[in-house]
Amino acid sequence: MAATNILTTKAVESAIKQATTTGKARKVSDGAGLVLDARPTGSGWWRLRFWSEGKEGMLSLGTYPEVSLADARQRRDEARKQVASGVNPSDARKTAKAASDAKASAARTIAAGGAAPGTFEAVAREWLATVHQAKVSAGHAARTRIRLEKDAFPWVGSRPIGEIEAPELLQCLRRVETRGAIETAHRIKDACGQVFRYGIATGACTRNPAADLRDALRPVLVRHHAAIVDPKEVGGLLRDMAGYNGAPVTRAALSLSALLLLRPGELRHMEWAWVDLDGASLSIPAATMKRSKADKANGVPHLVPLAPQAVTILRGLHPLTGHGRYVFPALTTGERCMSENTVRSALRRLGYDNDEMTAHGFRAMARTMIAERLGVAPEVIEAQLAHTVADSLGRAYNRTQFLQQRCDMMAKWADYLDQLRVGAQVLPFAEKVA
Repeated sequence: MAATNILTTKAVESAIKQATTTGKARKVSDGAGLVLDARPTGSGWWRLRFWSEGKEGMLSLGTYPEVSLADARQRRDEARKQVASGVNPSDARKTAKAASDAKASAARTIAAGGAAPGTFEAVAREWLATVHQAKVSAGHAARTRIRLEKDAFPWVGSRPIGEIEAPELLQCLRRVETRGAIETAHRIKDACGQVFRYGIATGACTRNPAADLRDALRPVLVRHHAAIVDPKEVGGLLRDMAGYNGAPVTRAALSLSALLLLRPGELRHMEWAWVDLDGASLSIPAATMKRSKADKANGVPHLVPLAPQAVTILRGLHPLTGHGRYVFPALTTGERCMSENTVRSALRRLGYDNDEMTAHGFRAMARTMIAERLGVAPEVIEAQLAHTVADSLGRAYNRTQFLQQRCDMMAKWADYLDQLRVGAQVLPFAEKVA
């Protein structure tokens, strides 16, 4: 059996002195793998050579004299016990250091007001920053963050994400539900579900309790935007709009709301640079449309054919606002587009409240009446409304291949609105193609 505990303190100091005098490092063994590496600098490093799973390893045990000979032997014996039990002491030290660093980092994060690692809030904020913000618009991401901060983090944010069960999450959502915010409760549940799925992918948790709440919340009662779809009532609305005695820009916005089938935000953000009056077309950049973040960045513009009536309105508007960026600038400054309430307020002035007609309702009016009264194929209408379909090939097809059909449709729609406004005979329901 190899000798152990060979060295003495005097021998250790002598080895270090010789290394300093000669300028050459030297190693002296204490047995059982413990070696003193004496350096010309006057320091001595304790090192332990060991074998684990058939591989040689080297473990540093500190420096002399900070670590005495007796201390070095004690550390050697502890490390050898680890080896005997099947543990690599070098790996164990790295694991312990990583845990210590993580604990210190968590303490610093908490002290700075952040969320402790492994908690629901920490994982949620990581998901927001790395996944959600990359997929959706900045406004969408901000709304999601605010919902979680207001209605989830105060209740489950500090909980380890892997310990949260469905009943606890449901109790959190019930608080939102009881104040009448049913749709918000569903949106928070969906966001939480994405956080848990992210947590599963990153190893923070093993299951998604939000999936168990599929039928646990009260259903959202869908309330569509109020819209007039009866031809005679639409005729009355159009006559009221023609008699609007407010600002000319607002009157033009009312008329084009009915003619162009745009979302209210798309209409009020319209820029003159997008308008081709000679070509009778409007090209709205993808970034302005209601699309996914990827489609906003890489999608094609949305093309809107302009019927002669729309071109006439825009030509009449150009002397008023054509010197600026926006077709419909704010009344107080041309640096911004008109307020989102401008068209709604104009409808209120005309006597139409929110339960009767809204700015967004012009799209519903067109969607219903073009299909029922003009017999246009639904896919052509959906393409003009810029409603996305299931796959990217389908979206590209709808936005390009139906252009001629959409040109015809927009012209027919404008003519039909003229007939309704002057009180001409109302077209019957179009016959369905068998």
